[in-house]
Amino acid sequence: MTLPNSPLEPIRQPVKKITSLPWFERLARLGYAAKGVVYFIVGLLAVQAAIGSGGQSTNTSGALKAIVVQPFGKFLLSIVTLGIIGYVLWRLVQTFFDPEKSGKPINAKRIVQRIGYAISALAYTGLALTSVKLIMGSVVGDSDSTEDWTIYILAQPLGRWLIALIGMMVVSVGLFYLYKAYKGKFRYHLQLSQMSLTEQNWAVRMGRFGIAARGIVFGIIGIFLMLAAIQSDGTQARGLGGALAVLTQHPFGLWLLGVVGLGLIAYGIYSGIEARYRHIANL
Repeated sequence: MTLPNSPLEPIRQPVKKITSLPWFERLARLGYAAKGVVYFIVGLLAVQAAIGSGGQSTNTSGALKAIVVQPFGKFLLSIVTLGIIGYVLWRLVQTFFDPEKSGKPINAKRIVQRIGYAISALAYTGLALTSVKLIMGSVVGDSDSTEDWTIYILAQPLGRWLIALIGMMVVSVGLFYLYKAYKGKFRYHLQLSQMSLTEQNWAVRMGRFGIAARGIVFGIIGIFLMLAAIQSDGTQARGLGGALAVLTQHPFGLWLLGVVGLGLIAYGIYSGIEARYRHIANL
């Protein structure tokens, strides 16, 4: 639902026609599947690193690099890229038109949720661009983009305060994911009537384990952002790969990395379940 007299209202009908087409739903579902593949690979590499079988903790860009070096890698990555683009489009529709809450009044909770959709769309747009570069044969560096933009923001006026605020927000997102995993209400986004009881139970288990793992990772990322703000040192910031690497620096670190890696694999599987059973609402 858009706000009354919203500047988006003139384009609502054209967007509605597009989102009602079968290909848009298929593209959105491919998006969830692509997201699942990326997180499955990140989790798998983390588990391999934990058990010493040659893997290493990496981020989502690293997962794309792992795909492109496989046989027919560029073809496979092209499919994943198309899915990521579909996911970005779906997130943008959720941001501006809120199809899943159609007809319900706007409140603070839903505004925050839609801001989250916008941030997600932005993040996956960057991932799609990285994927296109890999397909075209461009060299994609291994530098941590989180560290790069943290250093940039810290150099700006009030940069430390902004990074501290972002860090607190990321920690809050992590805590929300843990709460979401505990409550299990995410299952209501699935077409439960099309699933058997066994499928429902496994979907909830995978979702809880996977979302909790993401919560832990977000919490670590947020804590290091706040540490970067306190010390005014952007090199303290960590992205997904860095957050996973941090786990190994603690007692039982490899065990922790293995468990979180398995959680990310579970999240990848749950995203695959979403690709098949999630409600993709029309405007």
